[in-house]
Amino acid sequence: MAKKKRQDSAVKPQAADKPATLKDLLSSDVLNKLKQQSEEIKAEEQQKKDAQLKKAEEERKAEQKRRDNDFEYLLENSGMDWKKYK
Repeated sequence: MAKKKRQDSAVKPQAADKPATLKDLLSSDVLNKLKQQSEEIKAEEQQKKDAQLKKAEEERKAEQKRRDNDFEYLLENSGMDWKKYK
């Protein structure tokens, strides 16, 4: 008993049978403007993200500098192994 092969040629839709998409309906000028606007928005978001990271790093450095001048903080966080200094 041999298995019969199905032909799937009827299942595959052709390009002409597909419904029109928004990309097909819009002119190339409008598509280019939308792509450019999208790239500008992404660039602005990246700049904001970079600015936030830079600000957070500066705040962290300022806090560390403040702590380095605080004797109480240094004393609490120092190693108490005084044997190695004998």
